[in-house]
Amino acid sequence: MKIHDLITETAPLAELCTRLAQSDFVCVDTEFMRENTFWPELCLIQIGNEEEAAAIDPMAPGIDLAPLLDLMCNNEDVLKIFHAGGQDVEIIFNLTGKTPHPIFDTQIAMMAISQNEQIGYANLVESWLGLTIDKGARFTDWGRRPLSERQIEYAIGDVTHLAKIFPKILKRLIKTGRGEWLDAEMEKLADPANYRTDPDTAWQRIRSAGRNPQVLGRLKALAAWREQEAQHKNIPRGRIMRDETLADIASHPPKSQADLAKVRGLSNAWKDNDIGKRLLKVLEKAEPMPADELPARERRGAPLGKEGALVADLLKLLLKIRSREIDVASRLLTRTDELELLAAGVRDLPMLQGWRFEVFGREALELVEGKLAFAVQRGKLLMTHIDTVHAQMREAQGEAAE
Repeated sequence: MKIHDLITETAPLAELCTRLAQSDFVCVDTEFMRENTFWPELCLIQIGNEEEAAAIDPMAPGIDLAPLLDLMCNNEDVLKIFHAGGQDVEIIFNLTGKTPHPIFDTQIAMMAISQNEQIGYANLVESWLGLTIDKGARFTDWGRRPLSERQIEYAIGDVTHLAKIFPKILKRLIKTGRGEWLDAEMEKLADPANYRTDPDTAWQRIRSAGRNPQVLGRLKALAAWREQEAQHKNIPRGRIMRDETLADIASHPPKSQADLAKVRGLSNAWKDNDIGKRLLKVLEKAEPMPADELPARERRGAPLGKEGALVADLLKLLLKIRSREIDVASRLLTRTDELELLAAGVRDLPMLQGWRFEVFGREALELVEGKLAFAVQRGKLLMTHIDTVHAQMREAQGEAAE
């Protein structure tokens, strides 16, 4: 594989992207800093295929990333490969308003061919290539220039290794017939809605009990205000105010600015400073949330009770057994809250639809309906159908009678 020198100019970047546009896939990774900023600060982009790879310096004076971003977001013929790519996709979305497409995430793919829920990149490389990655450069300051050769070598390794691993994962997916399991998961990753920072919807990320319109109206207004403050100052939203503090103020609004000093999570300065004044104005203008904006009521079946809780525990055991048997991450099949809803009588669930129903949902439903049982054979816990057990018992009784 050819490894290029660090690209700092537009012309070689455009030439590289022209060649990569002829590939079936490209592997992509980024290095960024966001500890002290609202927007992630892009410091390095790595891209490559099976033949060549390069690191691109987006901070280089005069460089135009348009050829790269065009390849990422407008070329549907090239599959873009990431590992745990959510934050990488977010950065590209911030630059273009679009997400890379089509997209493939090896961390998500591993859930379909192993029991790994969130395998890290180092473990991925070790398991597929038998290589140990030097993690020393991982937490370096990627914004400082010049970058060292060690940093660049480490960064490019993220895509050169991925270019070797992806075909192996794809081959395994084809062999197991599980590629279609991932289609919806990859589309979720590429959904632009995941990366929009709309102040009017910022409240939806904050945990708040209940559906009180007055409380939620204040929560929405405060969350939008905090989002705008953080974006304007380009600092993390938590530097303005933590989620718990914001939710507490929405539930128990202070009567005056002086009362802000009594709020847990705020400093004494809030009772006098300008940001405290702005917060009070937001609270004064907050309107109750309209009924059509209230969050949907949580889906619940009948109260579980002791017997229902036992059924839910059996479903969790079934999930462990099934995921072990077919070597798939249990989180890809269903979630714990879905199992509890099934035990409570709810049937409109993802696990009871499509491939999930065939792989797991059918047996989960049979367990709830009393058609499936657990058995121990040769010291191993297995699932068995009640009808099969009864047939075996009748057969055994018949042989004994003879």
